[in-house]
Amino acid sequence: MTERLTAEQYRDQHVSKSTEDRRRVRGAQRTTTPDGIDHDSKTEAQRWEELKLLQKAGEICGLKRQVDIALMGRDGPIMTDSGKQERVYRADFVYVDNALGITVIEDRKGHETDVFKIKKAILAAQGMEILVTKAKG
Repeated sequence: MTERLTAEQYRDQHVSKSTEDRRRVRGAQRTTTPDGIDHDSKTEAQRWEELKLLQKAGEICGLKRQVDIALMGRDGPIMTDSGKQERVYRADFVYVDNALGITVIEDRKGHETDVFKIKKAILAAQGMEILVTKAKG
């Protein structure tokens, strides 16, 4: 015997699914750190706390999060399909490593998506390397 749903019951079941953040990868949960900042995942939030400690200790400086970096092709900026906006890579963290004297672009990943791999390759062609860190454990 099949169960029948009213239109209202059907909508109720599907509205909650459609309002979820579709950008989540492999079950990542948004997490807020004690300083009130929202992060895309628990591991990203943990890394933010680690980097704040490194900055406080003087090992790094200029710590920023969610930094947009324009993606450039041979003929200029890579545009969105509409042609109205430049495509960007949004780095989880950018900071200066004081010991090495270099700017570090860091991304915290549990899983590298195909889109991430493409953007990483484009940035490599631009002469920028992304440091990918993974959660311990």
